[in-house]
Amino acid sequence: MTRATSIEHVHGRRVFDSRGRPTVEAEVRLQGGAVGRAIAPAGASKGSAEAVDRRDGGSVMGGHDVRGAVAAVGERIAPALRGLNGRDQVAVDEALIALDGTANRSGLGANAMIAVSMAVAWAAAEAAGQPLWRYLLGDRQGPVTLPLPEIQIFGGGAHAARRVDIQDFMIVCPGAETVAQALDWTAEVYRAAGELMAESGRLAGVADEGGWWPVFASNEEALETLVQAIERAGRRPGDEVAISLDVAASEFGRDGSYRLARDGRELGRDAMIELLEGWLARYPIVSIEDPLAEDDAEGFLRFTRRFGHAVQIIGDDFLVTDAARVRAAAQTGIANAVLIKPNQRGTLMETLECWKAAKAYGFGGIVSARSGETEDVTICHLAVGWQVPQLKVGSFSRSERMAKWNELLRLEEALGDRARFAGWAPYAASPPSPSASGRSA
Repeated sequence: MTRATSIEHVHGRRVFDSRGRPTVEAEVRLQGGAVGRAIAPAGASKGSAEAVDRRDGGSVMGGHDVRGAVAAVGERIAPALRGLNGRDQVAVDEALIALDGTANRSGLGANAMIAVSMAVAWAAAEAAGQPLWRYLLGDRQGPVTLPLPEIQIFGGGAHAARRVDIQDFMIVCPGAETVAQALDWTAEVYRAAGELMAESGRLAGVADEGGWWPVFASNEEALETLVQAIERAGRRPGDEVAISLDVAASEFGRDGSYRLARDGRELGRDAMIELLEGWLARYPIVSIEDPLAEDDAEGFLRFTRRFGHAVQIIGDDFLVTDAARVRAAAQTGIANAVLIKPNQRGTLMETLECWKAAKAYGFGGIVSARSGETEDVTICHLAVGWQVPQLKVGSFSRSERMAKWNELLRLEEALGDRARFAGWAPYAASPPSPSASGRSA
């Protein structure tokens, strides 16, 4: 280790996220003067096994304040990391994990840990004189793949006061040839969806992630309107622009029973699968996230067996960015893609282990933001640097979302002829062998 990359100072700062709630920003300075800064996001819909934020509780800020987590950065994390090599992300993250000492990161708080872990990576990249994506990419030469954007048009579930049950009605652009083209098409679909809502007297603002507020009489009405918006934007549904859903079934399902409040229906496991099967038959849906609840492994398995050959089936609450869970799911035959959220684990090292496990089993991957976001653009660099083929940020409005889409445009421009757009190649066409290695490299 050169003295220039030794961690000299770690500072925690209390800032605010897109909901107006406090969150943790970490700033790391290396001996040679390089500085990295990162902010922890926060989710509304959470898997029960994901790492937990440290919140103060009580009545101040509705219990969401983070003064304790910020204090932990300065009082506990800073002394523990001082003198470590900032370029050794594994050693830094192992030190954070040991210092926390809990399985769910409740000691320091996942919000404190991930902010520091990401800030260290930014500082190391600056010390190397490289953008973060290039630093993470390592010695790899040749074309660099840019992720396919997955973008919310209508918000729902926990992101919109449960106005509809399905959490995200999103689009992807399999017909686009570049990130810029995919974002142009998305902008037109988003605008067309707003026009349709306004013309029918249903325009009521935006949800947590910037998608249109879901003033619909049923969940399926949102799908119908989304197809209409794609057509009004002049695009071919399913060919140029397709639909991606985040069902977030854990929010309304338990013990194999699913209550769709907007539809006034309570469905058993088989009926829930049949409902989704009908949607797959009627609408150009290519991807479904958390179609069954996290406690319904049997339902998830049945759904994957029936539709995994044709549709991307993503585990979020079910997998919570956990490498061990990904390996177990792949060996069982559950899902074929994983959502990758760094704050679900608490460190970049563990997040990367999850992606390596997913790749070993032929799973697709989507780096994802959270509903409580900031101007931080780390996830864009993770998607490019780790070569993850998809990126989910939220909608096409609100600055905490657009900061990330605009960063992706900058990266595409900077790469020039080296840029290769991932397009729609999300997962292995056939189920991976259970004997495939799941060890992290």
